[in-house]
Amino acid sequence: MSTFTSEWQDWKTRREEDLAAPHGWLALVSLDWLTDAPREYPGIPGRWWQDADAAYVDPAGASLVFDGAPVTGVQRFELVNSGAGTRVLAGDVEIEVARRSGYLIRVHDPKAEVLRAFHGVPAYEPSPSWVLEGRFEPFDSPRPTTVGAVVEGLSHVYTAPGVVRFSFGGQTHTLTAFNGKEGGLSILFTDGTSGVTTYAANRSLPVAAPSPDGSVTLDFNRAVNLPCAFTDFATCPLPPAGNHLPFAVEAGEKIPYERG
Repeated sequence: MSTFTSEWQDWKTRREEDLAAPHGWLALVSLDWLTDAPREYPGIPGRWWQDADAAYVDPAGASLVFDGAPVTGVQRFELVNSGAGTRVLAGDVEIEVARRSGYLIRVHDPKAEVLRAFHGVPAYEPSPSWVLEGRFEPFDSPRPTTVGAVVEGLSHVYTAPGVVRFSFGGQTHTLTAFNGKEGGLSILFTDGTSGVTTYAANRSLPVAAPSPDGSVTLDFNRAVNLPCAFTDFATCPLPPAGNHLPFAVEAGEKIPYERG
């Protein structure tokens, strides 16, 4: 096995281990949108509600833990829209609180059927031919960019620091990039395989931080599915306008077995 292939296989193993985490995306079993009236939700302890700024829970006698401490009274959660959620522990399940325009709660259960049945993610065989060089071109200032979501009527707003330009098949292609991890970029895209062999709504390509001269490496072998490819309880963003590649990217993750 070549070094390229073994490194990709190691990456794929780590990726699948993350997906199989007991309270990860595959453990989702419900999603409920909060209203301004305190109420109980099926199978979820406590009484939950929201206002214009925050979400709230009254344990109402239930045993809940937040940030390492028991919740003894009304707990308030003020979160960033489209940002990371937070978790409340209830026995062996975790109740995620997130803000997606309004507030939602969803349960991560280590006994979830999808998690128990998970046996990896199908993917194209890795090929160095899908490692492409490109250039990051920053905007004068980062641009708030609104995109749709897999949930009808919902939108997300992300910060786009610039675009990535690269050549393929004798043509130049441009993709809007969002901020990624560790100073890198994240590119949401569709292509000629979308809805055929890969998930129809989107895939995500992580890109390491650009070099000082703006050069970046696009390794499409590491294009991954977003959580919505695995579960109906995710609210994933759609790619920004223009992020459709007019050719088939036969690399990276395919439609999950769970959706096959």
